Order: sequence, then C-alpha cells, then structure tokens
Amino acid sequence: MDSLLQVFFICLALGSVVGFLAGLLGIGGGLIIVPALLYILPSVGIGSAQITHVAIATSLASIILTSMSSAVAHHKRGNIPWELFKPIFPGIVIGSLASAFVSEQIASDDLQQAFAIFVVLMAAQMAFPFKVKTGSSLPSFVVLFIISSLIALIAGLMGIGGGVLLVPFLSYCGLQMRQAVGFSSATGMLIAVSGTIGYIIAGFDVPNLPEGSVGFIYLPALIGIIISSILCAPIGVKAASSWPTPVLKKIFAGLLVVVGLKLLLS
Repeated sequence: MDSLLQVFFICLALGSVVGFLAGLLGIGGGLIIVPALLYILPSVGIGSAQITHVAIATSLASIILTSMSSAVAHHKRGNIPWELFKPIFPGIVIGSLASAFVSEQIASDDLQQAFAIFVVLMAAQMAFPFKVKTGSSLPSFVVLFIISSLIALIAGLMGIGGGVLLVPFLSYCGLQMRQAVGFSSATGMLIAVSGTIGYIIAGFDVPNLPEGSVGFIYLPALIGIIISSILCAPIGVKAASSWPTPVLKKIFAGLLVVVGLKLLLS
C-alpha cells in the first residue's frame, strides 16, 4: 500500500483514540498526536530531518476544528468573556505565529527532547493537579500581552492548544473556572490557526519534506486524525459520566511519563 494511504488509515485509528481520550479525560490531543506521529511516520518509511517539526505542526493543525467546536459550545453557554480578547488577542497571534519560525531554528532532535520534557511535566500535573490560588484582578495590558505571547509561543512549539497553561493563569487572575476554560477554548482555536499558518509559511521552502506536505503540515495524517477524532470525541464525553476518569487520568499520566522518557532517551 502506498505510504500516504498507510499513514491516512493509521491516523484514522489514531484520531479515534485522540478524540475519545479528549472527550473522556479532557486532555489536549497534542500530547498523544506528536509522539504517535514520531513513531508512525518513520515506521512506514516517511523520513525527514524535520520529522519533529512535521509532527508538531500537524498536531497543531488538527486542533483547529476540535477547538472551534469546543469554543462554539462554550459561547452558547455564555462561558467566554469576549472582552478579554482586546488585551490578549495580539499576544496570542504574535506568539503562535512566531512559534513556527522559532521552531525552524531548533534542530529536530533538540525539539523532540524539549517536547519530551514538556510531556513529563504535563503528566505530573495530570496525576497530581496543583490548585491555583485565585487572585482578584487582571494584570496590566503589557503584562497580559507578554504572558499571552509566551503561552502561545510554547503552545505552538509543542503542538498544543495552550489550555493547560492558559487556564491556570486566568484562574489566578480571578476568572471563574468555566470562564477560564471557555476563553481557553477560543484562544486555543486562535493559536491553532495562527500557528498552522506560521508552520505552512516557515516550511514552504524546506527541502525533503514528506510527499503530501503543505509547509510542515503533513496532510494524509492531518485528514485521518480530524475525521475520526471529531466522530469519537462525543463517545468519550458520554463515557466520562460513568467511567472512573480520575483513576484513568492517573493511569494515562503514567503512560505519558513512559512515552516522554522514551522520547527523551531516544
């Protein structure tokens, strides 16, 4: 079978797992998609000196539709404080666009190591979540711009939506949790769109990328992941009401630690 079709069908299966776990555990798909693609692509003969960049960029692109769906749902429930976009929007766009060009300057192996460390840290947070002390007010425009830029930059470099970083920050600033999560879903869509544009531009003239790539975005993997993850996310949400999600979250965190260490040592 042609390698493009192989990747597509494998990523259909990957997307179903990503969507189900996202619905069940409320986790971002990037923590699953990036290490999975780092294994899948070379295993079917797709190699590139920028394979980590391809995996991260493709993961970020796959978040666009899922975060859009989440943002629409939160908007209908009145959970998104849109007035916050005025101070935070510029930093989110600049940080996420810049992430692609910063990523391009980092060697693939070094980027993989950074992602591995990030995965282990996120797994620790998932298994033993820390409680954020709630503040009373938002910081100044300048502080919001700097922090939102850094969050978007890190999210873009790691191929995630950024909610794992933005929600604690917004909670600290005094937002109710439902508003922090709702606003994070909207900014996650913005990070994904801006970051994806950045990765397409940054990878446009990069040689020896896999066939089927647009910039650093690998379309066969992206399409497979999107199709099945959208279909399986509602199943995960339904299962969350009856499955022991706190226990499963700790088990999954343990699996992430193993994955992160394997990436770190490989």
